[in-house]
Amino acid sequence: MKKFQVAGIDMPCIDLALSVDNFPKPNGGAKVNTASWQGGGKVATGMVAAARLGAHCAIMGAVGEDNYGTFCVEDFKAHGIDVSGLQVQKGKTTSLSIVISDKETKGRSIVYNTGSASLPRVEELDEEIITGCEYFFVAHLSPTVVEAAKKAKAAGAKIFIDADNYNEELMENIGLIDIFVGSEFVYDALFPGDADYEKNCQKVREMGPKVVAFTLGGKGCVGLSDEGFFEMPTFDVPVIDTVGAGDVFHGAFLAGLLQGWSVKEICRFGNAVSSIKVTRQGGRAGIPDMKTALHFMETGEIDYTEIDKRVAFYGRSMQYV
Repeated sequence: MKKFQVAGIDMPCIDLALSVDNFPKPNGGAKVNTASWQGGGKVATGMVAAARLGAHCAIMGAVGEDNYGTFCVEDFKAHGIDVSGLQVQKGKTTSLSIVISDKETKGRSIVYNTGSASLPRVEELDEEIITGCEYFFVAHLSPTVVEAAKKAKAAGAKIFIDADNYNEELMENIGLIDIFVGSEFVYDALFPGDADYEKNCQKVREMGPKVVAFTLGGKGCVGLSDEGFFEMPTFDVPVIDTVGAGDVFHGAFLAGLLQGWSVKEICRFGNAVSSIKVTRQGGRAGIPDMKTALHFMETGEIDYTEIDKRVAFYGRSMQYV
């Protein structure tokens, strides 16, 4: 038995999610309808989703020694995530993203301030967490992350990637990956203009990963494993905010793996969890627990009793950290 079911590495950040009717033009302004402070980061938010769905998780990386960093740490703790491997770097700052969603275009615009905190060196990471997990969760394949993933794999972990962006690092290290879940942007970069999903999932599989899936936004997802190929449509829900939908899908995917479900079942589950999330503002407030997700899959109904308590909490200001 491993100490953790899922361990991951990231540079957590803060998202200030704002909703407006119309994005302001130069020298103009716009009234904010709703505002919400929530944690961000691909692995970080995916880890919160996995933990909400019952996984025992640990997060590594770093935040700054500021209110934003404190918020990140406390939010992980509130979700039962082990933070012993997360550095709080003295005198450093945590990244902030301001995410503005406008009703007119149903789009979002992001401005961000990169903090001064930096990813720890591999020798600074907690060896017991790296070697003590069933799944090692990564997104950005920096040298530190790659070396940590190699250690985790040597200790028996399966390497799971949120492949949201196509880059050289991804392709150079794809043979290290066991479960590859890529975005539509990565698919389009790999196979421009080619909609033969089964053939192209097989091509990625031949590069090393045993499980390959691609998320396709509103079109759902596709996947291939030893169980075969499938296409899985998404659920029809009223969309409020798509921020974090992909991150949450990845966390749900990990939770499904831990349940021992088939990859096809896992992707339907991931679609359900991310569909519930997009009905509320921000990347984390709308993440359901397992009971809520399964009820939605069975009935098509979303129980917002607990979710809207989370919405209210995240709608408070930073003074509530």
